[in-house]
Amino acid sequence: MTPLHFPDIDPVAIRLGPLAIRWYAISYIAGILIGWRHVRKIAASAPKIMSETQVDDLVVWCTLGVVLGGRLGYVLFYQPSAYLADPVQMVAVWHGGMSFHGGLIGVVTALILFCRRNRLSFRMVGDAVCCAVPIGLFFGRLANFVNGELFGRPTDVPWGMIFPQGGPEPRHPSQLYEAFLEGVVLFTILFFMRRAGLRNRPGFIAGAFLIGYGLARITVEFFREPDSFLGFLVFGMTMGQILSIPVILYGAWLISQAKPLAKAA
Repeated sequence: MTPLHFPDIDPVAIRLGPLAIRWYAISYIAGILIGWRHVRKIAASAPKIMSETQVDDLVVWCTLGVVLGGRLGYVLFYQPSAYLADPVQMVAVWHGGMSFHGGLIGVVTALILFCRRNRLSFRMVGDAVCCAVPIGLFFGRLANFVNGELFGRPTDVPWGMIFPQGGPEPRHPSQLYEAFLEGVVLFTILFFMRRAGLRNRPGFIAGAFLIGYGLARITVEFFREPDSFLGFLVFGMTMGQILSIPVILYGAWLISQAKPLAKAA
């Protein structure tokens, strides 16, 4: 069976003289803009979480959390020695290198500070934000595919694909697996959870997101090629799998603590 070949996609979407706008940057912008509109819609429904103006401010806080946390997480979790040897490269985000788990820590930190400053419920705001995160994950994983990065392990499945940087062997298009599980499936689950009334149990939806993401990431990591500079770690696990375990545990704790809102008299 003839394997599929990676489509010849230019990672640069638009060139304006010396300025190059990459699909990766567009994916971040799309995820933030669509996620912002989704959170605005959620915030406008009962129970009241925050005002539209506060949602607009929250987008800035979360964006900073994603970018700063994602980059710092990648530096600390994946290549600390390399960046300590050349600290200037820590700010070179255009060369790639972002960690979801680092971005998650950054966003949680931003949410804590934002909610304290505005006297809002951390769990209710967190539920709303988590409903939008799969949107960004979907676009981000598609951008990983366009870049031909984070490809899967060698395979003989009919949809195995030869990636330019992956050698001659067909590999799992694991970026698309992640886009489907972390994006489409997780968004759908959280959407129907809100429709089913679980929005009235602050922290439950955020916990479900964390468990869902952790399980999806651990699953896809069995098909994704480990980072060449890390390989397999303890018990044959990858870094992505190891980092997802505390995410699942924290999600389970949030669900265990999620109590129904008191009904108004």
